[in-house]
Amino acid sequence: MYLKKMLLVSSIILFVCCSKSNSESAQSLPVANSATANIVRPDITSSVKIKVDLSTNYTKDVSIQYATTDGTAKAGKDYTAASGTLTIPAGSSSGYIDVVIAGDSLRQSQQKFSVSLSNPVNCTLKSNTIDIYISNDGTYLPFDTTGYKSPDSYPGYILKWSDEFNTKDINATNWKFETGTGSNGWGNNELENYTSRSQNAFTSGGSLIIEARQETYNSSAYTSARMVSAGLQEFQFGHIDIRAKLPVAKGMWPAIWMLGSNISQAGWPKCGEMDIMELVGTYPSRVTSTLHWANAAGNDMLKGTNYSILNADFSQQFHVFSADWKQDTIAFSVDGNLFLTVTNNDIAPLNNPFNSPFFFILNVAVGGNWPGPPDGTTVFPQRMYVDYVRVFAKQ
Repeated sequence: MYLKKMLLVSSIILFVCCSKSNSESAQSLPVANSATANIVRPDITSSVKIKVDLSTNYTKDVSIQYATTDGTAKAGKDYTAASGTLTIPAGSSSGYIDVVIAGDSLRQSQQKFSVSLSNPVNCTLKSNTIDIYISNDGTYLPFDTTGYKSPDSYPGYILKWSDEFNTKDINATNWKFETGTGSNGWGNNELENYTSRSQNAFTSGGSLIIEARQETYNSSAYTSARMVSAGLQEFQFGHIDIRAKLPVAKGMWPAIWMLGSNISQAGWPKCGEMDIMELVGTYPSRVTSTLHWANAAGNDMLKGTNYSILNADFSQQFHVFSADWKQDTIAFSVDGNLFLTVTNNDIAPLNNPFNSPFFFILNVAVGGNWPGPPDGTTVFPQRMYVDYVRVFAKQ
């Protein structure tokens, strides 16, 4: 009985000692970890390195087996399948797994695949999976070009200026970008941060595309673009045609408009504002044209109205938004259908700013006082396509 008791005690002591030794060994091993990888897809097939860090240097070689796993990104199409063993030499704190990403300039939704990790030697794994996200921000974007087209010429007029957006890059002699959140959301409590990035404005297929995105950027939840021709291309009178296809989701506010070139001196609304087209996403089949000017006290005065299409919305095809701008008279039309005329009699005896030079603004706002914020039905990205901007002058 005594012998059995001693053997039992000895076994317990041996078990405890072994457990303590294994625990200390496990705690002394470095931990391998890799953050989620975000990759911008290149135009040409390229190799990228996925970094794996050790929590501390180790005195022996560390090895980890890896293998790629499909998600929405597919091996053979979006990336090259890879597997093998990552070795981090003794004394080093990190190593790299090489992954080949297929080149593609097509703009599409973000894609994902993973790298699975297994069989660690001389380390432990913080996670068995590395998620890899591919952002497809290329500037090739196929789209439907059907819809109304305006005439290439008008009797008694000549084409004074146009941008057909046929160049690879946005023409810097015609447009510059206003960026940031503006004061109080550009005066309208808008939610976007305007950028000059190709993610938000680019040309493809002979059109300008302004893309609004839901993403965190400089403390804003959305990004978009706002392009102006101020100081570059300014006009006084003429027939204006702008062919465009519009985003129509809840919270979207695309606009094609003009401001008086003297805005920095006169301020708004004294400088005048000519809204050739505005659309509030809540009303996808309706656009609005409006003129704004100032009364004697400097307060906003306006005249405008809506134009609606039947059995369709403005995102389905291109439409042409026009302003026939003459001394003391501006007439607005959609696809050649006149629906609003404002004359000097509507403004008099107040100062009429619309007999002076103006510049263009093209933008897609997200949220704001008029449309309200996006909701669960709003799917991003949202895009405005502009085929051309043309200004015809009297001969």
